[in-house]
Amino acid sequence: MTPHLLLQNGTLLNPGTGDTRRADLLIRDGQIARIADTIETEDGVEVYDASGKLISPGWMDMHVHLREPGQEHKETIETGTRAAAFGGFTAVACMPNTDPPIATRDVVEFVRKRAEGLAVDVYPVGAVSKARAGEHLAELGDMAEGGAVAFSDDGSPVQDAGLMRRALEYARSLDTPILQHEEDLTLNPHGHMHEGAVATRLGVPGIPALAEEVMIARDAMLAEFTGGHVHVQHISTGKAVDIVRQAKAKGIPMTTEVCAHHLTLTDEAVAESDYDTHTKMHPPLRTQADVDALKAGLKDGTIDVLCTDHAPHASFEKEVEFTAAPFGILGLETCWGLIGREVIQPGVLSVAEAVRKLTIEPRRILRLEQPTLEEGQPANLTIFDAETEWTFEAEHIRSKSKNTPFVGSAMVGRAWAIYNNGQFIEAKKEETEA
Repeated sequence: MTPHLLLQNGTLLNPGTGDTRRADLLIRDGQIARIADTIETEDGVEVYDASGKLISPGWMDMHVHLREPGQEHKETIETGTRAAAFGGFTAVACMPNTDPPIATRDVVEFVRKRAEGLAVDVYPVGAVSKARAGEHLAELGDMAEGGAVAFSDDGSPVQDAGLMRRALEYARSLDTPILQHEEDLTLNPHGHMHEGAVATRLGVPGIPALAEEVMIARDAMLAEFTGGHVHVQHISTGKAVDIVRQAKAKGIPMTTEVCAHHLTLTDEAVAESDYDTHTKMHPPLRTQADVDALKAGLKDGTIDVLCTDHAPHASFEKEVEFTAAPFGILGLETCWGLIGREVIQPGVLSVAEAVRKLTIEPRRILRLEQPTLEEGQPANLTIFDAETEWTFEAEHIRSKSKNTPFVGSAMVGRAWAIYNNGQFIEAKKEETEA
């Protein structure tokens, strides 16, 4: 614990307004006690020199897989939040595809209990359907009372339109969103990468962009009819962005997120890596035209949130032939460095705009309290920069798993530390001690 901390010479960033201020920030007993141009050091107060660094409200990743309960060989709540802290996140929302799934109140409360006392806040997402089987509506109200902040069947998209309608109507009464993995599985029975020229050349069964786009169009219509809030998870195609853009223009309650890896790699990575299973994710890596459209959607505000879809898998699960491997890669440790390289440096978003999509927007969608850099408020903050050039190596991985295609990749921008729940975690110090 670090109840008392003085951050000196940092630049405070308000992601809502874009305003910055060079100031010192004093934390006492986990609360922001004072913000001033200069604050003198005091006995018993640890000092951190934040020169050249930005300080913002703590970041949130609203799409992670912590795998606990039941798949602790891949990740645990402890190791997943350790990876989150290294990446600059003070909060995560964890998906329900665990074993047993987060589909009942007792499992929601189990996750919350396991996360108590950690520096990173963990918000469970409950399943839409019982056992994530897509047949019967789960006890959404009971899970909400137990602490679920949203509902999703995640990698098992809600195929039944009637069930999705009922879920949206129920979730609307609870003022919670439905987070949907948008995919019509009848259009993708056995695909393993993006359906297109590269998949044809490689002889790998494809996942058509149409499967994502058709389902988003359906859910936009259901959201319009019910008034329920649909949040499109990990959007990946240009036409999907257009559908969400049109839905928003009509006032339909629909929001969306994009993963850093979908802004970085294309389906060519599968060929260039010689079928490396670390390039296999769901939705798959798409084309360069799709990447460009995703960045345009970020720029014009169609895409609300930046996230990771952090999906750890054990080495023995990934070290198989491409079509036998599970989907998913790590994302928490590399997210900001990829955003800096692919989004901020090229001018797609400003630093403040990118940070807004990591702080204000995910919490707005999940109806969570917004942390602020104000005196008297709990200290929940991220210390970072957007310029440091570095190379991501295996030694930087804090997850229990190692499945990432970005080892050896150039990054721009680093998360240096977080403070939350009375705890100060420095990524560099932890890296040295690891």
